[in-house]
Amino acid sequence: MHHAPKRPVRTLAALVVVSAGALTLAGCGSSLNDTAGGSDSAACGTTNLAMNNWVGYTADAAVYTYLAENELGCTVTQKTVSSEVAWQGFGSGEIDVVLENWGHEALKEKYIEGDKTAVEVGPTGNDGIIGWYIPEWMTTEYPDLKTWEDLNKYADLFATSESGGKGQLLDGDPSYVTNDEALVTNLGLNYQVVYAGSEAALIEAFRSAEANRTPLLAYFYEPHWFFTEQKLGHITLPEYTEGCDAVPEQVACDYPPYVLDKIASSTWVEKDTPAVKLLQNFTWTNDDQNTVAAYIAKDNMSPEDAAKKWVDDNPDKVSAMLEGLE
Repeated sequence: MHHAPKRPVRTLAALVVVSAGALTLAGCGSSLNDTAGGSDSAACGTTNLAMNNWVGYTADAAVYTYLAENELGCTVTQKTVSSEVAWQGFGSGEIDVVLENWGHEALKEKYIEGDKTAVEVGPTGNDGIIGWYIPEWMTTEYPDLKTWEDLNKYADLFATSESGGKGQLLDGDPSYVTNDEALVTNLGLNYQVVYAGSEAALIEAFRSAEANRTPLLAYFYEPHWFFTEQKLGHITLPEYTEGCDAVPEQVACDYPPYVLDKIASSTWVEKDTPAVKLLQNFTWTNDDQNTVAAYIAKDNMSPEDAAKKWVDDNPDKVSAMLEGLE
């Protein structure tokens, strides 16, 4: 997997503002069993793993945690925290690892280049796409609805009770990487961004739209297991070019392609424990992540059972992650 090119500084259009001293994390030990081979937990120590609220991240965390605890004897404490707030925990020791980072160049500038409390630990192997999508039924019913230039003529079709007489563009959690409010303004679209609040709410909106044949335009992203359930239509935005999103308020272009990467606390990485080496080795594909995510979200498996199934089914990939550690 190639490394991400340097991208312009990005900020969130709908950043949840939290003061540096106000970081509150909901911590819980992982529910995986504590029997393990390899290194002992004293040598490996405890890893405080940020848990962001989308199922692809849960899949990453499940496999990393399973291998760390069951193969290396490490202790992993999973802490629920939003994607941008997690970075505040690197300096305090409350967070050691963010497993799946989507860009966040402004945070990299502050915490990696600025106060140096965090470091990049390489790509996850996953390629990320953010964009606007419509349910599968609309792709055949409205074949001319393909690009942002087609949206205004259908604004009334997408209007809801929450969109103030304009078309609705449904976003997820406000903490997700999004330029959507700026895009609507700068592209002259007669739409209003409405926040569903979570990934789960976005998925249910797509399911309902497909089942009831109701119009929906929504923010979504790949990799995601949901594309194995429904073939969403991707609305094309103006082509992304280097620097077109440098000024958040002026963004009028598509999202960049994301080479998803791992971020860790500088002091934690310096310990060079088996948990650190596992993080450095941790890479897999979009299909791998989608497989584990589908076990969790569609098959109702627990994250640890989903991780165990994937680990048992992929010995060669697991061996590569554990190379030099067993």
